[in-house]
Amino acid sequence: MTKILIVDDDINILKLVDIHLSQQGYHVFQAKDGMEALELLKKTRCDLAVLDVMMPFMDGYSLTKEIRTQYDIPVILLTAKSEIEDKEQGFQAGTDDYLVKPFEPKELTFRIKALLRRYEHQLDDSILQIGSTVINKKSYEVQVGKRTLLLPLKEFELLTYLISNPKSVFSREHLIEQIWGLDYEGDERTVDVHIKRLRERFSKLTDDFQIKTVRGVGYLLEVQRK
Repeated sequence: MTKILIVDDDINILKLVDIHLSQQGYHVFQAKDGMEALELLKKTRCDLAVLDVMMPFMDGYSLTKEIRTQYDIPVILLTAKSEIEDKEQGFQAGTDDYLVKPFEPKELTFRIKALLRRYEHQLDDSILQIGSTVINKKSYEVQVGKRTLLLPLKEFELLTYLISNPKSVFSREHLIEQIWGLDYEGDERTVDVHIKRLRERFSKLTDDFQIKTVRGVGYLLEVQRK
């Protein structure tokens, strides 16, 4: 289910948007200010954020900038200000869309759907997923359930290559060429070391896949059917 974060210090706006989006099949999360929103985002992976501009502690512009530094999700700003300068400030902060209050909930829904379609298209080539394991080639993050991992670069590239080619058997020599490059002059056993580290990391977190040894040949990644 698509998760939408709504941030507004007006409880009536929160209720209105929550009811409407829930009826449309979205899972809605609420926050009353920017600090609460950032804490919520640490615990919950949301697909889109709708932010009010005028809020205590942290306004919508500042919150948009914070979200942009940490998450790759679309942002819609809600505001009572319709001046072109205010819109310019919002877009400079990194918002994807701008909706002036009062607004029709239907229009907000249209804009949310359009943004989600656009982002899904952009992310098609940068996201790999097996079960609950999600690899983001753009941010170099691996998410397993609710846990986000930042792997060393070569481990990330090796895992990405194997997950992109499930059930394919690769020799150490082939993996060296693909991940370390033709100019690499080190020992091929570095592949074994990196495979061991990946196994140690992920065997404790998920059974979505296994990296298996093919004796005398190399390695393959096997997806676990559930």
